[in-house]
Amino acid sequence: MLEIKNIYKSFGDLEVLKGVNLTVNKGDVIAILGPSGSGKTTLLRCINFLERADSGTMVFDNDTYDMHSATSKQIAAIRKRTGFVFQNYNLFANKTALGNVTEGLIVARKMKKAQAEEIGKKALDKVGLSDRYDYYPSQLSGGQQQRVAIARAVAANPEVILFDEPTSALDPELIGEVLSVMRDLASEGMTMLVVTHEINFARNVSNQVIFMENGVIVEQNDSKTFFENPREERVKTFIQNISRE
Repeated sequence: MLEIKNIYKSFGDLEVLKGVNLTVNKGDVIAILGPSGSGKTTLLRCINFLERADSGTMVFDNDTYDMHSATSKQIAAIRKRTGFVFQNYNLFANKTALGNVTEGLIVARKMKKAQAEEIGKKALDKVGLSDRYDYYPSQLSGGQQQRVAIARAVAANPEVILFDEPTSALDPELIGEVLSVMRDLASEGMTMLVVTHEINFARNVSNQVIFMENGVIVEQNDSKTFFENPREERVKTFIQNISRE
């Protein structure tokens, strides 16, 4: 479904991605783990062209894109097929929950307001916010705001959703409600790439786990093998440390 080949990205003299390769099959839920500064978020942002890679190739079904020189039209086409859920929600403060979900449908996709609102309400219903259509972000908890952000991504009917540490800005008691929504999406077959520190999600919901460090993928395997029989010593140490925590 989606293949990333030999992606490089630097910020000044700092090389953040060093030839990363990644294959995503339809229905995959891939958890991306690793220490801060390992390149996880940059990888997601390059896939969605929020950052432009220095080099690399993306193959999306039968379409091939140069990740450095993709045109605006090509980027727009990719973004229509992907959703992105940010760490800090990125909601419009002056729009209701429903307005945040429908904005992209109306502005970017030129959808009629009535149709957009019908889709937006279904998306908010899916994430358990059927009673919060008219609430503004300031009236919502952090978990509810993140669920609005997930509804916004779902409403666009993407083929894959990219999650950038979706629970890291939340208080501990609010994390569960967001992970529950993500588990439901996974059970429905949504293809997902999830940068996360939530080890139980990686172990129990994802079917593939990637460990990144220093701009490269150190290990990738199915979830069971990754946690029970890792190949690399660095990954063994990582799992031992999180197990102690």
